[in-house]
Amino acid sequence: MKEERAKSNLLLSRSLNSDEKAKRRLEDISITAISTSLIRDNSMGSNLLPFEYSLSQNYPNPFNPSTKINFDLPVDGKANLVIYDMLGREIMKLVNNELKTAGRYTIEFNGVNFASGVYFYRLEVNNFVQTKRMVLLK
Repeated sequence: MKEERAKSNLLLSRSLNSDEKAKRRLEDISITAISTSLIRDNSMGSNLLPFEYSLSQNYPNPFNPSTKINFDLPVDGKANLVIYDMLGREIMKLVNNELKTAGRYTIEFNGVNFASGVYFYRLEVNNFVQTKRMVLLK
């Protein structure tokens, strides 16, 4: 409803006087602010679907012995989340070609059986690929 009002404001702006244009402009700004806050709420964990793919930095980092990795999927897809060591060797698959629906996910990695050091985690889903670095300190 409000989006329709904003569109009509744009179309009618040529035929309005300056006072009416200013009033409509304020209305459009409030509609934009509401839309922006919905996007922000989305990143804060509300029930809305993510707007884009993202792989967050693990928390805590450095960690001992466990850490959490968050990622967002705007559409369904088969996901892989893999941990690698400094030499690029695969250490563990946290998500192994699983079909994930659109949404926000939190995966816990427990490094109790691994040596201290730098590790990498890589998310692959659809055409999105991203890698981040994490540090295990014992």
